[in-house]
Amino acid sequence: MRVDRVLLAAPRGFCAGVEMAIKALAWMVRTFPPPVYCYHEIVHNRLVVDRFERLGVVFVDDVAAVPPGHPIMLSAHGSAPEVVDEARRRGGYVVDAVCPLVTKVHHEVRVRSAKGYRIVYVGHEGHEEAVGTMAVAPDSISLVSEPADVANLEDTEAPVAVLAQTTLSHRDWSDVLEAAKDRFPDVWMPGRSDLCFATTNRQSALSEISGRCDAVVVIGSANSSNTMALAKLAAESGCERVHRVNAAAELPDDLCGTVGVTAGASAPEELVTEVITALAPSEGTTEISITDEDEYFPPPRELRELLGAMETAVHATLAVSAGARTAAADRTTAASDVLASLAATAG
Repeated sequence: MRVDRVLLAAPRGFCAGVEMAIKALAWMVRTFPPPVYCYHEIVHNRLVVDRFERLGVVFVDDVAAVPPGHPIMLSAHGSAPEVVDEARRRGGYVVDAVCPLVTKVHHEVRVRSAKGYRIVYVGHEGHEEAVGTMAVAPDSISLVSEPADVANLEDTEAPVAVLAQTTLSHRDWSDVLEAAKDRFPDVWMPGRSDLCFATTNRQSALSEISGRCDAVVVIGSANSSNTMALAKLAAESGCERVHRVNAAAELPDDLCGTVGVTAGASAPEELVTEVITALAPSEGTTEISITDEDEYFPPPRELRELLGAMETAVHATLAVSAGARTAAADRTTAASDVLASLAATAG
């Protein structure tokens, strides 16, 4: 390779929901003896999943596969109501690590369907988030992925609401939204967009650099919706070479000139570092930042209650005075650091 310079998009990589989910599963690994079960991949990234598997986490696609009484975490993408109920019926400790932004969409589906709306849901068929959201009100919701799908919807006299999978690209969402508005002029939409702010920020940051690059490298897994949206955006921006890679080992060996680098919301920063090292730009790396993200999602409620009880017990056992007690520093601990510590633990 003869790479002159790397333009590094910011923001990139882990979003607040992924940060929360990874740290939550790490708490479970450290709290319970193996195996700890997780419904679906905790996030769509092979490195993250492999690291947890080496520590005894078992990922399942059916909660019925979890032996009764064993701890289980539900993934960040959101789960169908019957999946949540079944997990709790199995008698183990259950932590629902659904991203709060997905929870917001589930709430909107529940409220609108109860009011008699027909819901047009813009998403990718088969994606875990879409599957979980559709299951909230299956008789009141229709999945669409492109404008042609809107045209094929049955006529309805019910009011219509349009909601979206949080990880869609703005372009995919806007095209279908316009089609829905044309078909249903009085369509209802939430006051705040369903699209994840982190997804939008990563796409905007990539747009800032892609036109200045001879090639763009998008780091992330093929089953990550927001990663694939980044790759599509780079191609549509006119960049002639766009490569989606899981890790540095998948980089083509003929990259040259200026290379843009970004990462999907489930990709750890250590993968970014490895890619830049492999590119070895002769003129260095320039980070192009469009905004600072300081959003923080605390651990799931079930885990907060467990950790609070553990802290109280430890303080009481050690006779720590009330004024000297400190809470776990979850907010200031980065998931990337947690992953690094897990790697050391796994050996």
